[in-house]
Amino acid sequence: MIVVNSKEMRNIEQMTESCGIPMSSLMEKAGEGVVELAEKIIAEKNIKNICIVCGTGNNGGDGFVAARLLSRNHRVTVILADGFPKSPLASNNFSSMPPDIILHEFNDRMYESVEAIKNADMIIDAIYGIGFNNALKPNVGEIIGYCNENKKAVKIAVDVPSGIFCDNGTFINTCFHADYTVSFTALKPLHVLYPSMDFCGKVSVCDVGVPKNIFDNCNYIMKTTDEFIDKYPIRPRRKSAHKGTNGTLLAVCGSYGMAGAAMLAGEAALRTGVGLLKMAVPRSIYNIVAQRLVESVFMPLEQDHDGRISAREYKRILFECVESASAMLIGCGMGVTDDTKQIVSMLIQNATKPMVIDADGLNCLVGNLDVLRLAVAPIIITPHPGEMAKLINSDIQTIQAYRYDVAKDFAQEYRVTVVLKGADTIIATPDGNVYVNLTGNNGMAKGGSGDVLAGMMSSLLAQGLSTEKAAVYAVYYHGIAGDKCAEELSKRSMLPSDIIKKIEF
Repeated sequence: MIVVNSKEMRNIEQMTESCGIPMSSLMEKAGEGVVELAEKIIAEKNIKNICIVCGTGNNGGDGFVAARLLSRNHRVTVILADGFPKSPLASNNFSSMPPDIILHEFNDRMYESVEAIKNADMIIDAIYGIGFNNALKPNVGEIIGYCNENKKAVKIAVDVPSGIFCDNGTFINTCFHADYTVSFTALKPLHVLYPSMDFCGKVSVCDVGVPKNIFDNCNYIMKTTDEFIDKYPIRPRRKSAHKGTNGTLLAVCGSYGMAGAAMLAGEAALRTGVGLLKMAVPRSIYNIVAQRLVESVFMPLEQDHDGRISAREYKRILFECVESASAMLIGCGMGVTDDTKQIVSMLIQNATKPMVIDADGLNCLVGNLDVLRLAVAPIIITPHPGEMAKLINSDIQTIQAYRYDVAKDFAQEYRVTVVLKGADTIIATPDGNVYVNLTGNNGMAKGGSGDVLAGMMSSLLAQGLSTEKAAVYAVYYHGIAGDKCAEELSKRSMLPSDIIKKIEF
């Protein structure tokens, strides 16, 4: 799937009309798409009272189509949130609704409208669409408030939950809280950005009849990872493959008290298929890590008095990287000291193999980002919002509000691939490509999940994949493994170590 902004969506609609396909046809199919989802839910939950809240524009028109179609078999109430329809298309579909549909105009029949919302088993929001970019009118905000207060009703948003700004995912005061959103033609930014993603529920995309040539040539802002993987599937290994051809990963990880991070990253790397894993860890955790990672070879390293890797080991690590590794992972649990900062900085400037920098590896770069411009080999960085905030001297709220821009701008400025983690992880490449990942779930929001992802990503890098492919594949399949765990163990009970067991390529 692709993600397009509101301007491009309007261009797509205009080009579709110029091909002889009227907007009335698109509206009819949009309404049909909403009804298709609604009918499935109605059958599953034995829903009886359906309330459709419509605005004055074309989003309201989609709602009128849905009302007409649903009224054939169900009891439907339509509420006009802000008066009668104003767009010609919406007016035509309003006039086409059968007389058995119960109609309330909120401004004139407030009590009846509120009662209909309170008693509804399903509420369909068709008030505002992708063009909304202002504060809600008081009466509309009041209606949305009543909708959100009805906790028993299943809530479906038509294209976008009303009140949310399409292109940046923000809203003023409140918005419709959807359980499901039916997007038309493509995903929109609000479906994958913060904070709006929390109010979209489960998002599906409905094909409303846009010609394929228009769709294929539109100016999208992001692609989903599954779109990339469908186009560039992982190649099967040759029959003659051996550990040498499957890559060698040097993982510089761990410190006293943080052995788990090294173990999770290492085990994930092995499970993802690297031919040989070399774990460079402080001596204090060698015995602990070695008992779990029995398939690895080890470089026990000198350490400082706190159990962090000593800078005296830099040349040894660099030699191992240059001479025998095909990729490097650095950071998981290594701690932040003057020595580890020096190691990370010098490896970036001198290591000739691609690397993933995660966790404390990133924390070691705070205040020293320009060293990334001196990198010899390709780099992937994997910050969560807190780490990214530290890197660019910002705050988490700003990072979350501008995830797309932050990731894209950083990737292009510092010529690294950025994996900005979180729900709907954003992946940005130095050449301007941006991907959003829709796999995974909130059960993965536990300490250690990032170490698993870093191990997977660096393993793929060691196997010869480009930074772009390694990042996209790892994020996608990490999410798939997390979804399998959630299905088997529940989101609350699953652990990062469980994710490793579900990794499959």
